Formats: sequence, C-alpha cells, structure tokens
Amino acid sequence: MKKLLEVFDRSVFYLEGTRPAVFLLADKEGGGILINTPAFSRELLEKINAVMPLKFIFYPSYFGAQDVEMWRSKSGAQTITYGHEAKKINGVIDLALDRENRFSRTIDFLPMSGRTESACALRCKNKPGMVFFGPILECDESGWPTLIQHEDDYSFENRLFGSLGLKDIKFDYAFTDDFVPGKSQFGPKVSEFIQINLEKVLEE
Repeated sequence: MKKLLEVFDRSVFYLEGTRPAVFLLADKEGGGILINTPAFSRELLEKINAVMPLKFIFYPSYFGAQDVEMWRSKSGAQTITYGHEAKKINGVIDLALDRENRFSRTIDFLPMSGRTESACALRCKNKPGMVFFGPILECDESGWPTLIQHEDDYSFENRLFGSLGLKDIKFDYAFTDDFVPGKSQFGPKVSEFIQINLEKVLEE
C-alpha cells in the first residue's frame, strides 16, 4: 500500500496496481474504510488491518466491487453502496444508502448518478476536505479530474446536472477510479481545478 496523504485525524492509502483504484481511508472517527475492493487476499487484509481495523467497505459504483463476499466475510466489515447499485453487485450489501445516510459527523455522501444508475461519492467534510468520486469523475490529460462522456453512461445528462452541484462544494483532495500514481493530480485545492474543467465541459 502506498500512503498518498496524511492530515490531522486521517490518512489515505492507495492499494497499488488496482483498477478500478482501491483506497483505504483510515479515519480516527469513522474507522477503516475501504473504497472499492480488489481481488481478495488474506495478506492484503492483514496489511489493511495493521494500519487500521477495517470497519466499512464503500462502493461508489458496482464497477469497483470485486470478491465482495470474501472481503465481507473475512474482514467482518459492513458493505455499503448507494441506491440501485446494490442490485448490480454480486454479493451481500449490508446498507443501501439513501440521501439521509451519513457515516459520521464529518463523513457523508454525494449521490451523482449518470455514469451508473446510482453512482455516489464519499466526502470528508472537515478541512482539508476530500472526496472519493469513484467513476463519477476521471482524470484528463493534465491529470486533473473532470467529466468524461462514455457510450455506456447510464445518463450523461444526469452527469451534467450532477456536476453543477459541485460548484458550491469546496474541497482540497479528490480521488477517482482511474487514479494512476505520479500522473493523477489529487490536490491540494483540487476543487478549483475541477471547476475549471467542468466549465469547459458545460461550454461544449
């Protein structure tokens, strides 16, 4: 695992070689939170628990759901996703979120459907803020996250509308499913760069 960031009461790790990218959010209040899951490995689970015992597994979309039952049963962590993503995931989802759910006082969710039917980001609100976007945003050639259209989008129109909501949200760091170490730009002040990129998309 590669540590990407350490700030105050939380750290972010990237599980190297994963695609979609898998991140571990080690948060003193929320606990150990795995964003996406790779192929299961007992050795990898031990490494994760050595950083912080795994408490939750969050899937921003079904794209990042591998070996769900193995991770759930061997770790004892609660599996979580938003809305209709649960029916696309091969494995038990303990909690299908709605708009009222939140992890803790400082961690909540940003539903942004369109790439998939119920894609949803996880946000850490206390400064420096950070968002785990899953497939909702992707890195462009410059490495900064933006909105990229795909032929298999559930609804690109929904994606455009959802991106408008980011105008009122400030955060310093962002992590995406297509993260590549040394290439992807994840912060600080990432929301400023995202806004510039989204304005370009909306003008097209």
